[in-house]
Parts: sequence; structure tokens; C-alpha cells
Amino acid sequence: MAKRDYYDVLGLSKGASADEIKKGYRRKAKELHPDRNADNPEAEAQFKEANEAYEVLKDAEKKAAYDRYGHAAFEGGMGGGGRPGGGFGGGQGDFSSAFSDVFDDLFGDFMGGQRGGGGGGGRRASRGSDLRYNMRIDLEEAFAGSQKTINVPTSVSCTSCSGSGSEGGSEPASCPTCSGMGKVRAQQGFFTVERTCPTCSGLGQIIKNPCKSCQGAGRIEKERALNVNIPAGVETGTRIRLGGEGEAGMRGGPAGDLYIFIDVAEHELFQREGTNLYCRVPVSMAKAALGGSIEVPTIDGGRGRVQIPAGSQSGRQMRLRSKGMPALRGAGTGDMFIELAVETPVNLTSRQKEILQEFDDLSENNNPESSSFFSSVKSFWDSMKG
Repeated sequence: MAKRDYYDVLGLSKGASADEIKKGYRRKAKELHPDRNADNPEAEAQFKEANEAYEVLKDAEKKAAYDRYGHAAFEGGMGGGGRPGGGFGGGQGDFSSAFSDVFDDLFGDFMGGQRGGGGGGGRRASRGSDLRYNMRIDLEEAFAGSQKTINVPTSVSCTSCSGSGSEGGSEPASCPTCSGMGKVRAQQGFFTVERTCPTCSGLGQIIKNPCKSCQGAGRIEKERALNVNIPAGVETGTRIRLGGEGEAGMRGGPAGDLYIFIDVAEHELFQREGTNLYCRVPVSMAKAALGGSIEVPTIDGGRGRVQIPAGSQSGRQMRLRSKGMPALRGAGTGDMFIELAVETPVNLTSRQKEILQEFDDLSENNNPESSSFFSSVKSFWDSMKG
């Protein structure tokens, strides 16, 4: 199959300038790159064809020979070793050479934020890590809000070198291995792979005279005391962010953030569901049967009175409005629900037993739920016999 004209391969007209050739190759490389054309089996061959064309046309001598002789300039019969005058490379070209010329242009969106220009603009500093602190509080503290002081072991900026990592605050030097880029390139087959520079760990700089206090890191380990405001209404899982209170950055970089994760301890009296509170209150059998009022605690430390209707059963709930938890962002207050637990008396005296037995003998029509249940049981047994 005859080779296509190199100018046509790159979508150019003959006589295109060096800048136009580079731009044409960039367009084709982006369009035909195999990673972007997984469903096109011909993309890789076309990509190599564009690379071959660029390898020739980017070189002034090769381009001049191609303009004069066409593809024959790189085939046998044109001089020593298949090279016109013995001075040109083969027609397949060097993939890595051509591709690396436009590597930064093709992938600049991904790499530009991590490398500086001019060989000396590597990452001079890196942001510190975010930290997590788990804080356990009482339900009363979650209700009212509070302020707590916590001790956080973390890294802080070194005062001796002002975070630069260099003794006396002198400027770090550009890394000689990566020329300040923070990355080094390695050839793997057709592709050029970038890796973090092993000498500077991706910072792009090295410290020639490290600070004696921080050994060149620009930060030291230290425990800090911080005051944390706990807003009213927090619940388990609430996250509080303290910006800039995390680990100090490397060599003067910005500090990370500190995240406080709240865990509200279980309460011996109240159970919480969202902004509502539930309190299980035991009442005597007589109180549930006769009715009356009882005094119950509230989360603010106060007291509330609840009227129990006569004939109340276990599980019955009464509501105390606005006696629950406040919403975290000020959207009202929940309610408190009192749930009755009718208690069967124990350790009865002989007289109490006599009274209860007498009451039971007179209670044939006072237990509608029991009567209904055993009536259903009798019907069930009768149906089974039938």
C-alpha cells in the first residue's frame, strides 16, 4: 500500500511552516491517540503514521529532502544506508522523540498545575494533610452546645527556618535530577511515562543546608491546645471543620484542615431520634388503671407534668411539645415523648394478694383486650376441630 503524503497525514498544505507543522501534529495526536479511541482499531496505526510524518517534517533537513524527493528520500538508492547523503533517519521515525516534543501541550491540563516553567518552577511547597479528631460528648452538651479544649498532636511550621526547611531561611535549590520539575521521565516501549522524582520526592527542590530544628522538613511535631465550639443540636456523625488547623505544609506550604467528628454518648434516661426525645417512664398498675399525673424530667434539667388517662396500657405515649432537641441550624425544636411502662407489682404481702385476688374475681368485664384475645383463641380451636 502506497504511503500517504506526509502533509496530507497532518492535514497541512505543502510548504507549511514549522509552527503549523507542530500545531497540525498536536491536533492529530489528540484526535488519534489510542487511549481516546479504544473502539477504533485503526487509530493506533493512524497515530503512528502521524508520528512518522511529524518526525520527518519537524526536521529542516529531512523536510527539505522530502519536499524534493518525497518518500523516496528515505528509501534505498538515495545514498549510504538508505539515507540521502547518509544524513537522515529511517522513515518510521522515533516515536518517543516526536511525541515528547508535544507531550506538555497534549497533557498540559493534567500536568501543568504540578510543574512550573523554565526548569526551576517545581512545587516549592505542599499542602499539609487534613487531620481527624473524634470527640465524645454528653446529650446535655449536644442540647445546650458547649466549648471544649482539645489537645491535638500535629505538625506545625518550624519557627527556626520560618517553614522553609533551610538553615537561616535561605532559598532551596532546584533539584538536579528533575531540573525542578518534580517528575522524571522513563521510556517504556512507545510511551513516555512520568514518575515522581526519587531525589526530591516530587517537590522539585532540595535543601542543601537543612535546618537543624526540622531537618529540612519545614515543620516539627508538636501538641497544640485548641478551643472548639460545639453548636447546639449536634448529633453523632456531625462534622466540624476547623480550616488551617491541620498538619502544617511542607516547606512553608499551607496547612491542612482539622475535622472534628462528634459522637454523642447514650443517655440513661432519654433516647434520641433526630430532634425528638423519648423517655420510658414506669407507672404502677393502679396508676395506669385509675389515671393521674406524674412528674417527668426534661433534657434542660427541668421538670414536666404529664396527665395519665385512666385505663392506660404499656406503650402509650404522651407528647411534651418543644421539649426535645434543637435543630442544628436553628430550624425549631423537637418534642419529647413519654412512653408508659405499666409495672406488675412484686413481693406482695398476704393482704395485697387477697386484695388482688378479690379484684381479679370482680374484673370479668374490665379487660376487653384479654376477652377479645381469648374469644379469638376459642374460635380458632373450634375451627380446627371442625
